[in-house]
Amino acid sequence: MTKDKKVALITGITGQDGSYLAELLLEKGYEVHGIMRRNSTFTTGRIEHIFDRVELHYGDLADSSSLQHIVAKVQPDEVYNLAAQSHVKVSFDVPEYTADVTGTGTLRLLEAIRTAAPKAKFYQASSSEMFGKVLEVPQTEKTPFYPRSPYGAAKVYSYWITKNYRESYDMFACNGILFNHESPRRGETFVTRKITRAVAAIKLGKQDKLYLGNLDAKRDWGFAGDYVEAMWLMLQQKNPDDYVVATNETHTVREFCEKAFGHVGLNWEDYVQVDEKYNRPAEVDLLIGDPAHAKKQLNWEPKITFEGLVKMMVDADLEDLKDK
Repeated sequence: MTKDKKVALITGITGQDGSYLAELLLEKGYEVHGIMRRNSTFTTGRIEHIFDRVELHYGDLADSSSLQHIVAKVQPDEVYNLAAQSHVKVSFDVPEYTADVTGTGTLRLLEAIRTAAPKAKFYQASSSEMFGKVLEVPQTEKTPFYPRSPYGAAKVYSYWITKNYRESYDMFACNGILFNHESPRRGETFVTRKITRAVAAIKLGKQDKLYLGNLDAKRDWGFAGDYVEAMWLMLQQKNPDDYVVATNETHTVREFCEKAFGHVGLNWEDYVQVDEKYNRPAEVDLLIGDPAHAKKQLNWEPKITFEGLVKMMVDADLEDLKDK
């Protein structure tokens, strides 16, 4: 790899957002490096098509020495921290691990950058889950946080430590407060992909029922491929700042089911059953973000509609499952 390219380092490169971001940066001529955890099974499926164009390093947000070593070796111009224990419901089962990786992991990475590559620009993947029990509608960059899960609380810590390093050490560090963003690459335990996967399986005669938790939860859902562009744009600005990235629309889980099943000519009520085991101990009832600041400053807005997103995901799962 040549040294005349911009160098980007992505944590969580094997995840949904990491794979889309890696694609975008490669298109823009970057040299792309990613950090991945060692695993006994392959976890690189989402980046298989670009595997030979990115350089992967074994590391972990729980291990500061690996982060120091990688940052010093790569000398990135831009660092995107997308890695996390990112499942909200699971964060109640593993709260300490979630705090260590999703919270303290950000601090470890910031310290590695401060000491080994202080001129690098830093993007922190903040989350709409920080708003939790929302104190205003819609949510903006000025809305107070009220997290309702160990995941949300860990993300609040990461948000503030990123801001702290920006102000204390004059680092170019940004928080992207991203609302829910989905795609055919979304993990199958997340509710949107769980729905579209089940729709495809039911349509193909491979599954009978879909069991879900709270159907009334309202979320602001966008397409991950659109949202990674906002991440990149944040690090191209003259000054660092924090941005809400959202669609300014909200839909219930029930609506998602209606659209997904309707796309294949089925009535969702014939197949969906509520199982309380999927409910969270503390629910987040409503999320809807106002991306006005991102639109004005970054000239960013989402391209894929809610309906378009649902159809894209269902079609991808139909294609994937039809020969299995």
